[in-house]
Amino acid sequence: MKRQILVTSALPYANGPIHLGHLVEYIQTDIFARFQRLRGHDVAYLCADDTHGAAIMIRAQKEGRTPEALVADMAVQHQRDFAAFGMSFDHYGSTNSPANLAACTGIWRRLRERGMVVERSVERLYDPVQKTFLADRFVVGTCPRCGAADQYGDSCEACGATYPATELKNPRSAHSGAVPELRPSTQLFVRLEPLQGFLTEWTQTSGALQPEVANYLAGHFLDKPLQDWDVSRPAPYFGFEIPDAKGQFWYVWFDAPVGYIAAAMEWCERTGRSLDAWWRNPQCEIVHFLGKDITYFHTLFWPALLHVGGYQLPRRVQIHGFLRVNGEKMSKSKGTFVTAARYLQYLDPEWLRYYYASKLSSKIDDLDFQVDEFVGKVNSDLVGRVVNLASRSARFVETTGLSAAYPDDGGLFARAAAAADAIAAAYEACDYREAMRLVMTLADAANEYVERMAPWTIKKDPARAADLQDVCTVVLNLFRQIAVYLQPVLPGLAAKAGALLGSPCNAWDAVATPRVGVRVAKFEHMMARVEAEKAQAMFTPEPSAPAAGNAPADPAVPATAAPGAPAAAAVGGDTTLAKEPLAGEITLDDFQKGDLRVAEVVAAESVPEARKLLRLTLSLGGGVTRNVFAGIKGAYEPEKLVGRLVVMVANLAPRKMKFGTSEGMVIAAGTDGEVYLLSPDAGAKPGQRLH
Repeated sequence: MKRQILVTSALPYANGPIHLGHLVEYIQTDIFARFQRLRGHDVAYLCADDTHGAAIMIRAQKEGRTPEALVADMAVQHQRDFAAFGMSFDHYGSTNSPANLAACTGIWRRLRERGMVVERSVERLYDPVQKTFLADRFVVGTCPRCGAADQYGDSCEACGATYPATELKNPRSAHSGAVPELRPSTQLFVRLEPLQGFLTEWTQTSGALQPEVANYLAGHFLDKPLQDWDVSRPAPYFGFEIPDAKGQFWYVWFDAPVGYIAAAMEWCERTGRSLDAWWRNPQCEIVHFLGKDITYFHTLFWPALLHVGGYQLPRRVQIHGFLRVNGEKMSKSKGTFVTAARYLQYLDPEWLRYYYASKLSSKIDDLDFQVDEFVGKVNSDLVGRVVNLASRSARFVETTGLSAAYPDDGGLFARAAAAADAIAAAYEACDYREAMRLVMTLADAANEYVERMAPWTIKKDPARAADLQDVCTVVLNLFRQIAVYLQPVLPGLAAKAGALLGSPCNAWDAVATPRVGVRVAKFEHMMARVEAEKAQAMFTPEPSAPAAGNAPADPAVPATAAPGAPAAAAVGGDTTLAKEPLAGEITLDDFQKGDLRVAEVVAAESVPEARKLLRLTLSLGGGVTRNVFAGIKGAYEPEKLVGRLVVMVANLAPRKMKFGTSEGMVIAAGTDGEVYLLSPDAGAKPGQRLH
């Protein structure tokens, strides 16, 4: 039966980049969504940036820009990183949207109607330096239960305890490092106790939660009256002002999850669907993926909001553990806090998708990233056991194609097809580790067949051309089955397998029917082996000094000499070359490492704290934009740059600066403080590459 499934990941906060820990969740969710599509179900995978809160406001102030500009910048970065790792979102939105304001207002109205909102004065921790009340997550100190240091103001990662931030020992502000002060604050609260019976029944009997989560809630929260939930913050605060409480704003933990609904609203409007047919439809399966640190909120307060708002509750809440590196928490000082962008400088994103899949079970266990294990698993499983099947057989049948009828293979194809139900059940349970084990068992059987039949030996005897074709037909069909089973994890590899055999690997039931009598495309390289040195280098602490080639903090844009410069540039050329001699010789390969693209300036503004910098938003076409800081303030007025075509280096690693993140470099020429932007001739289009 065709199912209707709405899938979400927890919304990434717009205060920082995507990192390897985040990717555990998004890869886990994407595999689930892709698997359900592969089975033929109607799937919507929705996500958005979580954009509100004091942290965003304070960072924007430090960087001299508006919170809106900051979250727009981070949205581009987040979506770029997600796309690189193959996230197949059907819609990606923002909590700072009209749709989210409308959804929040609707739920708030119903809470008011049921008398579930109360107001009272409470003492809360206040940052005297930043002059703002602190969210629990931005107070750190010693756990009042177990004594572990550097814990959040609402829960302890070491012992799992939850507590009010005011109980934290030795507290300090995560924003400024100052010791917070207790000050009175008028707050609005949502009363959860009226829904305690409903929440108890749902958490304990619906089957939506993992057993350990249901037991945790029963033993730590539902055995006593539920506390009221603090849902407001006084100005100044970046967020939505509460319509019936002037000067009060919804706390980020109120409007952030409602962002799931807002994303669904926007997706429905864009695709001609109805929100009622999805989030209010009892037949629609709502599935949330999230980390264990936000369990309480998503399994008690969020279901309460959904229930009061008239929405369907999640059919399933899949909670995962944390990522550790070599058994320890990720650490910037040790180099183990690795961003998605840094990973991409060294390694193939599909390697990480497979490595995580091979370790993810349906439990809430932490994952441990170990470099040697990562290198060995990818090289052994993917290159040695899967891709090797195609590389050792496809070349032998490039001219003949596959046999007209499927040969006798001793039952290998039939046994692999029969494994579909067990592999599907593992995917469905989010036990990807078991799914990968089953698939690699099929790969082992296929490789044993290759070794036994030795097509490279048969090739030497022209009289056995038909035997060679039959053997390769078997091997390539077994490879295709494996590619279909791995498609949710390795969509790129599956696409290459489909191109090789002229049939997309995008339907689960494709494993039941062999491909025969068709041509085989010329074999192309499918996947490289991991170099251990590169994997290790990724975890090497980055130097504090700026990396060579990245946009500097406050200089003029580095000049790039180009052949065929305009005649005007040659005037006084002797003096120019004397001041800036030609650089050392490079090869064509060296030059081609730089990806030079035509870009259109769609926005430009001055950076007040920087003497020479302008902030440029560059469009590469197709909705792709980049944020670039350029040292051209003294040469160009920002408003006159909008609409101009420039040349940018598009593949520079992003560089975090105190004003924001620079995602490339514009090309300019000049000496002695002169700056001349390079522009393509009329007719060039954004995104075109310079050759």
